Amino acid sequence: MSNYQILARLLLATILGGCIGFEREFRGRAAGFRTHILVCVASTLMMLTSMYIFEIYKGTATHVDPGRIAAQVVTGIGFLGAGTILRSGATVKGLTTAASLWAVAGIGLAVGCGFYFASLITAFLVFITLVVFSKMEQAFALKGPKKEG
Repeated sequence: MSNYQILARLLLATILGGCIGFEREFRGRAAGFRTHILVCVASTLMMLTSMYIFEIYKGTATHVDPGRIAAQVVTGIGFLGAGTILRSGATVKGLTTAASLWAVAGIGLAVGCGFYFASLITAFLVFITLVVFSKMEQAFALKGPKKEG
């Protein structure tokens, strides 16, 4: 893989993670713009590293599984996301932010391995989910259930 391809993948991860993080930042969430960029770029780097290690040892007696690092990213992000979840009485906050961190980690892994179409579509769908569906949720919450009688 050329240095240009590596640079392009890391920059794309920065842009996609930043788009999703911007929405979280705009809403004043704990994990915002920079956090989402860092998660996405780091996930991309970890996937690139995994692929690089696989290429180094390909054809040797050493068995290397390029999916192992990616699997650990998914686990690690779970712990990071758990830190954004807060419980106050019966209310739980931060689940959407935790899910968005998990999503940008996946986007970063996809960008890292060159799965561009899927990463772009996923970033678009995540962004739409956070922006458009949030407005739909608010509209339904304002209307509330109809009372009988």
